Amino acid sequence: MKKEGILVIDFGSQYVQLIARRIRENSVRSVVESPKVSMDRIKEINPCGIIFSGGPSSVYDEGAPLFDPAIFDLGVPILGICYGMQVIGKIAGGKIKKSGRREYGRTRVKFKQANALFEGISEESVTWMSHRDKIETLPEDFQIIAVSESAPCAAFVNAAEDIYGVQFHPEVVHTDEGEKILENFLFSICKCEKTWTMKSFIEKKINDIRELVGEDQVVLGLSGGVDSTVSAVLLHKALGDKLHCIFVDNGLLRKNEKERVKDIFEKNIKLDLHVASKEDKFLDALKGVTDPEKKRKIIGRTFIQVFEDSAKTLKDVKFLAQGTLYPDVIESQSFFGGPSKTIKSHHNVGGLPEKMGLKLVEPLRDLFKDEVRKVGKELKISKELIERQPFPGPGLAVRIVGEVTRRRLEILREADWIIIDIAKKSGIYSKTWQIFGVLLPVKSVGVMGDNRTYENTICLRAVTSSDGMTADWAKIPYDVLAEISNKIINQVEGINRVVYDISSKPPSTIEWE
Repeated sequence: MKKEGILVIDFGSQYVQLIARRIRENSVRSVVESPKVSMDRIKEINPCGIIFSGGPSSVYDEGAPLFDPAIFDLGVPILGICYGMQVIGKIAGGKIKKSGRREYGRTRVKFKQANALFEGISEESVTWMSHRDKIETLPEDFQIIAVSESAPCAAFVNAAEDIYGVQFHPEVVHTDEGEKILENFLFSICKCEKTWTMKSFIEKKINDIRELVGEDQVVLGLSGGVDSTVSAVLLHKALGDKLHCIFVDNGLLRKNEKERVKDIFEKNIKLDLHVASKEDKFLDALKGVTDPEKKRKIIGRTFIQVFEDSAKTLKDVKFLAQGTLYPDVIESQSFFGGPSKTIKSHHNVGGLPEKMGLKLVEPLRDLFKDEVRKVGKELKISKELIERQPFPGPGLAVRIVGEVTRRRLEILREADWIIIDIAKKSGIYSKTWQIFGVLLPVKSVGVMGDNRTYENTICLRAVTSSDGMTADWAKIPYDVLAEISNKIINQVEGINRVVYDISSKPPSTIEWE
C-alpha cells in the first residue's frame, strides 16, 4: 500500500493542531495520535513521515511521555520539534540536561551545515523558542546543524536515518522561515504528494461510508448548523434513503428555525426528516432552574430522551451519525487525558451509541471547522448555510441568565432576529465569529412616551476569533451599535436598555452560560 501523509505524535503541545494545520495547508494529509499509539495503528496509517510535537514535560521528569523505539525501525523520516527533539535524543542514547539559560520567544538561530531540512534557508534567521532543556550529549551518528546563543544544539540530524530535530517551533508564524522548513520536510525528505483536497476527501469519504454502513440504516441528529448540515448532505450523497434525520425542536431555538430547517431539508435537499416538537417537555424540565450547568445537563438529558424515542420509531437502524470534528478528536485523545476542570458541559448525544446498541459514523472527524465549510462549498451547499455562525446546543437557554420561561424566550427571539438582520445588512455578520444577544435578569428604569418604564436589559455580545478557543470583542462601528439598540428598544416589548459586552476570552467565555 502506498504511503500517504504525515503522522503527528502529540506530546501535549499547545501547537499540535497548528502542526496538523500547516501540513494540510500544503495539501498533505495529517493524522494526530498520542504517544501510546500502537505500532499496528502506525502501520495502518502508513505515513510518509512522522513528526513528534513539543510538550510541557522534561524528558527527565518522572512519567515523562516517550515513544516506542520501534518507530526508528519503520524506515520513514522523523522530525522532532522542541520536546520531540529532546525525546529523540534521549531514546537514541544522548543526554538531555536542564539549561542554565532558558529560551522563550523570538530567538536568532544560525544554521551551520547544508542539509535537506534547511535547504534554501538563510544562514541566520529568527525562530520561536519555548524550552528550558538542552541536548548535552548527542546520540551516536547525530550531528549539530543549528545553534543559538543559549542552545549549543538548536537542531540535529542523523542523515543516514533521515531523523531530524529542531529546538524551535517551525509551525508558528513567528519563525520567519518555518514554512519553508516544513515544506522541505514534507516534500524533499518525506516525498509527500499533494493529495489532500476537499474533492478527494469527499470521494474517499463517500466510499468509506458505503463500505462501513453496507445495507444498514443510519440516523443523524440534525440541528441545521454547519457541521450537521454538511454531515447530512455528505451522508445523503453516500447513502440516499438509508439516511434518516431527526430534528429536535426543544423550544429553545431562534425565531422560525424549525420552519427554516424543514424548508431546506425536506423541500430542497429532500432528506427523510423527522421533527420532534417537544417545547413543553423541555420548558417543564427547566422550570425554576437558574444554575447554568444544571440547565445544560437538563437539556442534554432531555434531548437524549427525545432523540431516543424518535429513533425507536425507525426500523433497522444500526448506525448513529455525529458531526464530530478533528479538534474534538485531538482533545479527546490527548496524552494528558486526566482530570481537567469542567468549564461547561457540552450538549451532544454522548452515551447514545452504547445505550441504543448503535455503531458510530462520523464523516467529518478528519476535518477542522474551516475545512468543513470547504467541503460544504464543494458539495454545492448554499453560502448562507455553510457560513452560519456557531449556535450553542442548549440554544437560547444559555443566553437567558436565570430561569428560562416562555416569555423570556419570546423577548430574546425578537431581539436576536433584529441583531442578526442588522449584522448581515451591515456586513458585520461575516466579520465576526459570533454576534448575539443575552437577556439579563436585570430591570432598570426607562422612559417611553413620557411614561416611566421598568423593563429588561439585552446585552449585545460580538466577538472575533479563528477557532472559538480564544476570542476578542468586536470593535463594531458606533452607528451599527446605535441601530441595533434603537431597533430593539423600539420594537421588542419588554426591553428598555441595551448594553455591549467588551470582554475577551479568556478570561470570559463567549457564551454567558
